[in-house]
Amino acid sequence: MSNDPLLQPFQLKHLTLRNRIMITSHEPAYPEDGMPKGRYRAYHVERAKAGVALTMTAGSASVARDSPPVFNNILAWKDEVVGWMKQMVDECHDHGAAVMIQLTHLGRRTRWDKADWLPIVAPCHEREAAHRAFPKRIEDWDIARIIEDFADAAERMKAAGVDGIELEAYGHLLEQFWSPLTNDLDNDYGGSLDNRLRFTFDVLRAIRARCGQDFIVGLRYTGDQCQPGGMTAAEGMEISHKLKASGLVDFLNVVRGAIDTDPALTDLIPIQGMKNAPHLDFAGKIRAATGFPTFHAAKIPDVATARHAIASGKLDMVGMTRAHMADPHLVRKVIEGREDDIRPCVGANYCLDRIYQGGLAFCLHNPATGREETIPHSIAPAAVKKRITIVGAGPAGVEAARVAAERGHAVTVFEAADQPGGQIRLTAQDERRREMISIIAWRMAQCEKRGVSFRFNTFAEAETVLDTNPDEVIIATGGLPHTAVLGAGNDLVHSAWDILSGDVKPGSNVLIFDDAGDHAALQAADLVSATGAAVEIVTPDRSFAPEIMAMNLVPYMRNLQKRNTTFTVTWRLMSVAREGNQLRAVLGSDYGDVRRERLVDQVIVNHGTRPLDDLYFELKPQSRNLGEVDYDALAEGRSQQVVRNPGAGFRLFRIGDAVSARNTHAAIYDALRLVKDL
Repeated sequence: MSNDPLLQPFQLKHLTLRNRIMITSHEPAYPEDGMPKGRYRAYHVERAKAGVALTMTAGSASVARDSPPVFNNILAWKDEVVGWMKQMVDECHDHGAAVMIQLTHLGRRTRWDKADWLPIVAPCHEREAAHRAFPKRIEDWDIARIIEDFADAAERMKAAGVDGIELEAYGHLLEQFWSPLTNDLDNDYGGSLDNRLRFTFDVLRAIRARCGQDFIVGLRYTGDQCQPGGMTAAEGMEISHKLKASGLVDFLNVVRGAIDTDPALTDLIPIQGMKNAPHLDFAGKIRAATGFPTFHAAKIPDVATARHAIASGKLDMVGMTRAHMADPHLVRKVIEGREDDIRPCVGANYCLDRIYQGGLAFCLHNPATGREETIPHSIAPAAVKKRITIVGAGPAGVEAARVAAERGHAVTVFEAADQPGGQIRLTAQDERRREMISIIAWRMAQCEKRGVSFRFNTFAEAETVLDTNPDEVIIATGGLPHTAVLGAGNDLVHSAWDILSGDVKPGSNVLIFDDAGDHAALQAADLVSATGAAVEIVTPDRSFAPEIMAMNLVPYMRNLQKRNTTFTVTWRLMSVAREGNQLRAVLGSDYGDVRRERLVDQVIVNHGTRPLDDLYFELKPQSRNLGEVDYDALAEGRSQQVVRNPGAGFRLFRIGDAVSARNTHAAIYDALRLVKDL
């Protein structure tokens, strides 16, 4: 038996959890037709195999037809969900993990134009800022049917064999009754705190009537809304005591804050650059005061913090949800004493931001997450050992090196710079994004353990590559900023990289033309505006920085709105001309023949990168596949078999931004799915 606090079992009612690490409820948007089918099942089973004690499936599984998901959630109001859930539960149980599911009615946290176009309901007419839909004020018959909907859904989950359920309160209908900000009812469900809690206790009693006292039921709720006029910490503590005293719940899963705006959501679920475990002490106070089983998760990305949460008695179960997206084998590595091998969560929040834009949740630097059916988390050794030469040590190059080394190949990496990282090293110079460098650091550590040879300060030419006598050559040279996008004056502008690297000093009156919509432009704007300069960010898009997405945008806005910064959408930079010691910038529009002008002292252009591909095209005629990739094989997880030049000795591939400007996830995914079969 281990003495590690994280590895001690926890008794929750009749259920013995094998350790203290859980995956809290979250929706990766993997369901198909509202059901947890193959992709969903494989995702949770992978983590069950690796030792997690409890996986809480389905963030916000919908209990009612008039609670339509705004992204792809499980539809717990359909009877067919039972069979699909049972398959997942049985497989996770086979590997020793407990399984629960979170049930909810979204109330006003959705839209009326989703699914069946039914009116959404809330205990008030006030819309939620995040979803912009005005609700119907809930009626008595709505309350009665939704109570039954919760009970029906709970009964379905019990039939599926889940170990318990969790009701989602914060931000959703249950809490909309609790909060004075969202409850203006003048009946038995409004006014006093007891009245505002009445609906929740009615739901809990209905669930107990259907599922019995032995069925495990918990609640995930906020103990403090942190909003003017909202529930206070004192009310949250009172609610916590009332929940315990009711005898209707078996655990409390505590959060702090609100989720009705992007900034509030980001404070509740912090991202990179924000404090780790900011609400842990708050959750610990609730546990200390109630003496009741308490769970919690909010940016607890590392084992040391999780261990402290348990050892100090702040929590009974610690949630490491995004950490398990980065490394599903986290618990196994703790058990095996391999904590230094855990792939770290860098808080990039690519996972959450993607689902809020209608995409599947993917981890920025673990492309196997969510693709467990086709992409392995553990790399199998190759039957035939090869010599693999890689040019470039950015995220694509070091991932290719890591995977090739795990296959058992002899790997040589050439890098023109004196250290690895590529664009990530530039990004990580920003204090708020310094966690990004762990993407490179972890891979470098894995490569060093496996004997990869790195040759830094080496500008590889064709002869340099051929001297390694390679079987496979992978070009991962990335790209360079492309700023030649103007009708005139391209020689008068700088790239965002020029500012971020320090090669160019910020001006005092700066126009930033952002036609890529990614981090580089806002990072440059942040850096320039911090000097006191006036900054205008211009984009031809109808919204700025669309590639950054909601939660990652919050820290930028908190800085930029305090400064002399202007955001101008739907305008395109057409030309720049020198005028004395200043620059005259001419703006046009895609919407019509109109012009505006700006007089500034510096123009910065962010228009993505163009591939550094000279070496690739020089080597291409000498390669066995002439650089060709079988896309069907790549997408389906099969090895490359293309032969176009049978007499040649090596095959040639290129990955990442050496192909085209994309993002970090795409670069790493390129490398993993190609090299795992080489």
